[in-house]
Amino acid sequence: MGVKLKQRGFTLVEMSIVLVIIGLILGAVSIGKDLQRNAEYSKIKQKFIDQWVQVYNAHYERAGVVIGDDQAAPQLMVNGAAYNTGTTVSGGNMTAVTAPTGICQGSSAPGLSTAITNLTLHTYMDRLGIRMPPGRAEGQEDRYVYLDTNGNPQEVQVCFQWNLPATASGSGNVMVITGLTPDLARVLDQMIDGKPDAREGVFRQQGVGNGTAGSAGIEWLGNNSYAQDATPVQATTGTNQDEEQVITVVAHYKMNQ
Repeated sequence: MGVKLKQRGFTLVEMSIVLVIIGLILGAVSIGKDLQRNAEYSKIKQKFIDQWVQVYNAHYERAGVVIGDDQAAPQLMVNGAAYNTGTTVSGGNMTAVTAPTGICQGSSAPGLSTAITNLTLHTYMDRLGIRMPPGRAEGQEDRYVYLDTNGNPQEVQVCFQWNLPATASGSGNVMVITGLTPDLARVLDQMIDGKPDAREGVFRQQGVGNGTAGSAGIEWLGNNSYAQDATPVQATTGTNQDEEQVITVVAHYKMNQ
């Protein structure tokens, strides 16, 4: 007659240890996702945005003018060669003049404040032998694809334009960056300006005015709780579902030249 073995379940201590291990694994997965996203945002800054700043500056160093400006009679404007020099400027006030259109790679980016002529960045850089960032693909060096916090694809695109004096997001030559989720915009702002402020510094949100001197700045309008095409309200929560694309914003990055 064989020995009858006793059946016994897990003790409370064993079950507690298993639950702790499961919790640690789930926590590690969650932290891993955040670390991966932060690494991707840093890559966008270093391998794409920073590279386009260098490309812009390289054009100025080689041509003596910014992108699209007239080398014989420079206007110090992006696409300055298309600026109407016959425009009447009353008392030196340029706020009423018509700014030249910006320059993109082939077509306008969604969310731009001005109409864009079909002038390609590729053409300007090729003429000077300047290598562009790899971007999304050949002929789409101005774009970068990434995943938002809901796991849906988003596309960053850069263009360049000259902003009129008194433009809310800053005057002068700027890089216009579209397709930024609010959290990506804040991370880039923190890296570039030292704090995520939508209306201060060289990295600002399009259309956000530069408030009262000496007063605190404001948060970026919109957050990851809003879905694409929603109308965000400052510092409130939206109603996006986790399968929807996160809302995107447009930034103006002030250039040195």
